[in-house]
Amino acid sequence: MNGQWAPACNLKQLQCRAQMLSKIRAFFEQRKVLEVETPLLCHSTGTDPQLDFFSSAYHCSPNNKQMYLQTSPEFAMKRLLAAGSGSIYQICKAFRNGESGRFHNPEFSILEWYRIDYNLQQLMDETIELLLYVLEKNESTANIKVLTYSALFEEITALNPCNFCLQSYISYAENNNLTDAISLCENDHSMWLDFIFSHIIQPELEQYHLCIVYGYPAIQASLSRINIDNPAIADRFEVFIKGIEIANGFLELADRNEQERRFDQENEVRRSKGMMLVKKDPYFLDALSAGLPECSGIALGLDRLLMILTNSNSLKEVMPFPFDRA
Repeated sequence: MNGQWAPACNLKQLQCRAQMLSKIRAFFEQRKVLEVETPLLCHSTGTDPQLDFFSSAYHCSPNNKQMYLQTSPEFAMKRLLAAGSGSIYQICKAFRNGESGRFHNPEFSILEWYRIDYNLQQLMDETIELLLYVLEKNESTANIKVLTYSALFEEITALNPCNFCLQSYISYAENNNLTDAISLCENDHSMWLDFIFSHIIQPELEQYHLCIVYGYPAIQASLSRINIDNPAIADRFEVFIKGIEIANGFLELADRNEQERRFDQENEVRRSKGMMLVKKDPYFLDALSAGLPECSGIALGLDRLLMILTNSNSLKEVMPFPFDRA
């Protein structure tokens, strides 16, 4: 079909999406994981300076109360966990006010799940099981690799990702045609790691059908715990399929004081960059005070997974109405 009114993807892609979602629900039904729904429009949102958000004014409230479209359903799902929901999952839309391109769309579909009393290894194992099931791959023949972040980073770059030496990173950038990193990252360790990983390391992961990288530097802990045996790393992992980032998992932080400290730290980064400050979510923090059970959780991009499943080249081929047609 021609014209901007028409869907960008074909009927077969819609059918593949429906089949993928059906398989995901069957996977969790077999494991007695409860499907839930939480609000997408909320009174607060995350403080992560790497994520921008959409906001809207609620006109029926005094002073047009500002509301936010969620970048992930994480905070509300953790409130359910603290209330005793048990293991849960959700399939929903999420929104990020930023890049639109081959692997990014401001509105996208996400699968997020949390497993009570699962350590990081158990969640990694379950993630592999789910992906092999959806992709219809046999574990004995699939090319699966599990690597530590530090070993991978050092092997490819000879840089220590947990011990930041600015001059070493600048020299590496100059010697590897990454001079843009010098002005973009300046003395921000986390930005340097992201830049080098995406430009140098991630392309190396294209050789694997499925690759899990775990043990991220503590500076990139996000909402994960710091490893109890090695405070230089966080209990966090990411999943890549043929080099495409597909999921991000954590051993979940349950300490309110530490979480609030991280929110304040991220707001300071926002302030230094001239970004809008974000009010800390009091409901989420109160849920942590009430007691988040021991759990691990992960968010997985469903549009990217469908793109891989159908051998498509971009998100526009698997979304009926991507950003430029929404």
